[in-house]
Amino acid sequence: MEKFVELFDTTLRDGTQGEGISLTVRDKIQICHKLDDFGIDIIEGGWPGSNPRDAEFFTAVKNENFLHSKLCAFGSTARYPNKIDSDPNLLALLKAETPYVSIFGKTWRFHSQKSLGLSDEENEELIYKSVKFLKSFGKKVIFDAEHFFDGFKDDENFALKMLKAAELAGAETIVLCDTNGGSLPSEISFAIEKVKTEIKTPIGIHAHNDGDLAVANSLIAIENGAVHVQGTINGVGERCGNANLISIIPNLILKMNYKTKKKINLQSLTLLSNSVSEMMNLNPNSRAPFVGKSAFAHKGGIHVSAVLKDSKMYEHLDPKLIGNSQRVLVSDLSGQSNIKYKAKELGVEIDESSEFSKKLVSKIKELEFQGYQYDGAEASFELILMNEKNEFSPFFKTIDSKVYTFFDNEQHKQAEAVLKIEVNGEIEHTAAEGDGPVNALDNALRKALLRFYPELTDTKLVDYKVRVLDEKEATAARVRVLIESSDGLETWTTVGVSTNIIEASWQALCDGLNYKLYKLNKMIKVNPQKNN
Repeated sequence: MEKFVELFDTTLRDGTQGEGISLTVRDKIQICHKLDDFGIDIIEGGWPGSNPRDAEFFTAVKNENFLHSKLCAFGSTARYPNKIDSDPNLLALLKAETPYVSIFGKTWRFHSQKSLGLSDEENEELIYKSVKFLKSFGKKVIFDAEHFFDGFKDDENFALKMLKAAELAGAETIVLCDTNGGSLPSEISFAIEKVKTEIKTPIGIHAHNDGDLAVANSLIAIENGAVHVQGTINGVGERCGNANLISIIPNLILKMNYKTKKKINLQSLTLLSNSVSEMMNLNPNSRAPFVGKSAFAHKGGIHVSAVLKDSKMYEHLDPKLIGNSQRVLVSDLSGQSNIKYKAKELGVEIDESSEFSKKLVSKIKELEFQGYQYDGAEASFELILMNEKNEFSPFFKTIDSKVYTFFDNEQHKQAEAVLKIEVNGEIEHTAAEGDGPVNALDNALRKALLRFYPELTDTKLVDYKVRVLDEKEATAARVRVLIESSDGLETWTTVGVSTNIIEASWQALCDGLNYKLYKLNKMIKVNPQKNN
């Protein structure tokens, strides 16, 4: 018998309660379309009774068409049992005009008494009447049993009585919430087994990640009978976040053999994760399971040797299934297998004999011992590889460089770089100002090179990171600089190391522009010196 689970996304509501996350109405609508394309069943768009932006969203989204996903507005039960018909929160839910509404009610006596000042009977009446009111307007009601697992541990009879009130009123789904995120999988399992003996309405799970168990708790809930799972894309949400649908979904489909109402194209999982991160102005988590850049990255030489024979030795699934890709890193932990893999990945033919690989591995290990890092600076590694093959030499030579910085008590700051470089036997002497010494160097170098290589016009420095390597050496410590460059189409990272931060930055800057020129030269297969 096939097992189905309903996917409920609350990125646009619970997810936006995460620290540092803010979405415009347009952002929320665009994410809705991405979730619809992916195959999410129900999208919780926000709480229309709590803020003007969510109210505006539900007005704007009425003009949008979705192929599969159904929209849901979120709110709470009414505040007073005798004022259901005039409760502003319930009326706002009706005004949103969504086919689904989700409302939360107290299932932990501690909250209903301390927070709302309600007796058990009054709390039960609020839940029943609120659900019944919304049902009378044709809404499909999802009841979120807030703090259910804490309430169940405190007094299971009270918690179950509140669930029965929602069931009796006609709720489509009763969602058990681990609102504080502190429950263990064994506690989730035990509670659900008890709920199933008392409740016949379909059960859902809503887990938070305060104990780093939200995904595990969601999966164990489904394994024990829940048929509806709530979460957010990338696990964003208040405090430590919500259950991460990006991890839940492939586990359900690929490992637990569950079906979803709409067949999901798992190969778009990584793209969905990265797209939502981008729209939230968040850097994608490189170590995120399944979709992270490092999720299928191999660094140790023994690991790489095994992966080249059969990737199942060190990968729990084929990364292509979820739109990710295998990567092999080059570092001081590398073996010959790493070098051969990277060369093949870069489309570089190397001597099949082991001598070349041994020599290159030895060189990389020595450089990394000095502080260089090539698993995060693959452009610099490629230049080293091609240099060892005698197929690359720098496109310019530094004759002299000077950097001046000026600042005073009035906070007037200025930096100037003076450069003398040689290209094809010609000397170019130039100067440029910048916001700081590195920016001034960057501006001066580009200014000097553009006469010879106008194709560098669109190449920009887009990220700059500094890491102190020998903290105990204080200001005499070596630093590692990673620079990310882009031409608008591709990005690449280069590295420099020195006790002088300016020199380390200069190394990375030069590698970045040399790499761009090398790739152009490789692409057109013409010596750029003859081209100028």
